[in-house]
Amino acid sequence: MEATFLVIGLNHRTAPVAMRERFWISEDRRYEVLRELQSADGIEEVVVLSTCSRTEFLFWASEPSQASNSLLHFLTTEHGVKLSEWEHFYRLLDESALAHIFQVTSGLDSFVLGEPQIVWQVKAAWEQARTVGTAGRFLNAVLEKALNVSQRVRSETEIGKLAGSIPTAAFDLARQIFGSLEGRRVLLLGAGKMSELSARQMVEAGAAAVVVIDQSSARAKELAEKTGGSAATLADRWKCMLCADIVISATGCPHVVLSREEAERIAVERNRVPLLIMDIAMPRDVDPEVRRVDGILLYDLDGLERAVKDAVSQDSDAAAASAARIVVAEAQAFRSELQTETVVPTIVALRRRLDELCRQELESFIEERGPFSREQDQSLHALTNHVIRKIASCLAVELRGIPEKQEKEQMAAALARLFHLEPAQPARAVTNLQNQNVESGSSSRSQPRAVASNF
Repeated sequence: MEATFLVIGLNHRTAPVAMRERFWISEDRRYEVLRELQSADGIEEVVVLSTCSRTEFLFWASEPSQASNSLLHFLTTEHGVKLSEWEHFYRLLDESALAHIFQVTSGLDSFVLGEPQIVWQVKAAWEQARTVGTAGRFLNAVLEKALNVSQRVRSETEIGKLAGSIPTAAFDLARQIFGSLEGRRVLLLGAGKMSELSARQMVEAGAAAVVVIDQSSARAKELAEKTGGSAATLADRWKCMLCADIVISATGCPHVVLSREEAERIAVERNRVPLLIMDIAMPRDVDPEVRRVDGILLYDLDGLERAVKDAVSQDSDAAAASAARIVVAEAQAFRSELQTETVVPTIVALRRRLDELCRQELESFIEERGPFSREQDQSLHALTNHVIRKIASCLAVELRGIPEKQEKEQMAAALARLFHLEPAQPARAVTNLQNQNVESGSSSRSQPRAVASNF
């Protein structure tokens, strides 16, 4: 089997938050994972995208089945995945994989329709892979196209206007529960971007001054100044939770920051006055058992997703349908471009072979009929080169014009056999997919190919 585009992953549609949490990969760890997977069997290029909604592995796979087995081995070794859990992962090839990554980047596969944060998350994942050297000619082209499709979707449909986010979902849920946020006291655990966006919306809706707690006192103070609130220390966490109405937690800690036992004590000291806790972190900050505590309303990412689904409007459905049509059309068109790329190595190899044959015949002709003058010699070489270009150009047009992948492959195989062409070898990192120059005779050892099938 030849190289193809492959996506393997799980997301909020296929796995609950507890499972996504198990397979979430921190930013620092992703660099190591990229290096490890790059050298695995069947894998030529790899990008890792890991967010609160998904963990996905984008491959250019020389052998998709081998690549899938390599990833399964990695997940088994590093994350203890069981074969029974493999069903939560999707495995997409070719056009299905292209359509998927286009949907993801356009915000159509997020639990908040049109989520804008996914764009910079994809860019960050791509930049990581380029830094490590695991994204080359093929995945560079795919992700560049995905970001272009995202721009088109957001400019040509209502997705841009309807775009929400996890902080927006948290804000909407708080309003559903409390009605008005006027005077409500908000505590932020963590001073990251999500916390900042959440705080701004709460304050704009009339919430009282926000209190920010972070492991970095400098970050906490900076966010507090931006939102007109105040910063507190970790030692003040208990007192702040006793006074708060809403807690938004997004610390990025590898362990829980609130256990059930602590929540039970807090609820008792608050006389069971309702406390809304929205845990938007990955991995989660709050022990899931906290939701069993009377007086504590705990929502994690899955809970937010359910609340968002209940609020989906007809306008959102219409915008999503329009965007989906763009994505499908773009995926089909880009797949055709990739299929065209499969014949490039054959044409390049043919050009070389024709050069070799004509050079041999020309040398024999000059030896038998020569010597010739300089002008005659130049004319003979020019004529030979013209014939070579003409033949290569005609064959390139014919090969690229064949619509069916199988027929295209058969024709390329026939040319390789007739002219005894050397098979091209795949390259790990070369320049942009569209920057091929067959007429100049520039070579490429890469053979990207899209295959419309599953395995």
